[in-house]
Amino acid sequence: MSESAAGRALALETSGGATPAGETANPRFFHGFLTAPAAAAAALLTVADVAATRYYQPTASASLDPVVTADGDRLRMESFSGCCGVYARLDVLAPGLDGDDVGHGTTNVDINSPLRRALARIGGLDPLQLTVGPGGLEVTTLDGRFVEKQVPLPERWLRGFAEAQVLAAGFTLRAEITATEASAFLRTLPRPTLRSGARTTRWVVPVGGRTLRPASRPSPDAICLPGPERLLALQQVLRHATTVRVYAPVRAESGAGSDAAAAVVWEVQLPGMRLTLMLSQNASRGFSGEGGVLQDLAGGAAADDADLVSALLAWEPRIDVAELSGQAGLPAERVRAALTVLGTSGQIGYDLAEEAHFHRHLPFSAGGAEARNPRLRGARALVAEGAVRLDGSLARVGKGDHVHVVRADDTGRLSCTCLWWAKYRGGRGPCKHALAVSMVRDMATKAAR
Repeated sequence: MSESAAGRALALETSGGATPAGETANPRFFHGFLTAPAAAAAALLTVADVAATRYYQPTASASLDPVVTADGDRLRMESFSGCCGVYARLDVLAPGLDGDDVGHGTTNVDINSPLRRALARIGGLDPLQLTVGPGGLEVTTLDGRFVEKQVPLPERWLRGFAEAQVLAAGFTLRAEITATEASAFLRTLPRPTLRSGARTTRWVVPVGGRTLRPASRPSPDAICLPGPERLLALQQVLRHATTVRVYAPVRAESGAGSDAAAAVVWEVQLPGMRLTLMLSQNASRGFSGEGGVLQDLAGGAAADDADLVSALLAWEPRIDVAELSGQAGLPAERVRAALTVLGTSGQIGYDLAEEAHFHRHLPFSAGGAEARNPRLRGARALVAEGAVRLDGSLARVGKGDHVHVVRADDTGRLSCTCLWWAKYRGGRGPCKHALAVSMVRDMATKAAR
């Protein structure tokens, strides 16, 4: 941050990143002004504050290094909380930018404590200039000059990126309320404490499409707010907002899963920007352990398809599945599964406002997904040991005294007698035994063709 007679300038500078031309030591993505500086400063501060906060069992911050992606017509800035249970993303769209053409690529920039304090001072009609470019991160304010070192991207964030996009792709718009109504609602939420750890779960029902009414219990119309105290991170931006949209999965009418807690997304519409905040299913659960990618990773076809789809990806703000399907010569469902696999290396995100995936590149390979998913490694080991025995709709997995029974219901959904299944009932993806059964059945089907 620097100040002069012309106003204030914010420099967010890179130290290595990916571009369409390959890895670049100091890529430059954008230089210019933000058209709504006060709103942009508040939103960027929210993304930084999420990265610096543990909402569950609060301790010292874990990371202060949001990921920045330039997609040719916009900038995306993303972070996870220290507990990995809150995902934040600021999309600065074309109307929010006034300057050079936006480049293409991904890097991470250090939004440190001195910079957060400088952002908090932006207000009124102060112009705000943003540079994402070469030279490392340098912040200059009236209090002095600060130079901060970069920190590595936590591997847990990588798993979180993969799981968050899988969850979001299954959400739908459930409510749209004014910023005033959203602000009033947030004021009713209890403040988190060190003891509570934001463990509460609340339910709300949209009323007339313009407000949210508290509900005493879940219902098909209700929206779950897991650990709703985590939504207080939005308070500082709502004064700049116009509309707030709430996205959630469609609830079951009755039966299994109809009263279960679920993740939720709040999307704040700002001048030329969108700020997205996604809460995990429970404040004690991070996105990194949800297991939503495991079924696609277990199938060999998806991994092979991912190589083809990856070669076709372009630095576009919106990935068109139908177009990719035609280019790859694959059915749309196989393309979506391939995108899930690519998501494990951070290449794919999901934008609910546009109902589309987007491309991001991080320095990890999709081939490393197995090392980052112990259940997948365990399942492959069971298959390699010949520990899976099929018997119609049943399967026995294991050897000796450690045998578990995996059953398939009428819809093909698998359940297991292991402790993992007893604890989560499939709510965090399949256990290693069910994964192993899926692998063996897939191999048997291919062999019979």
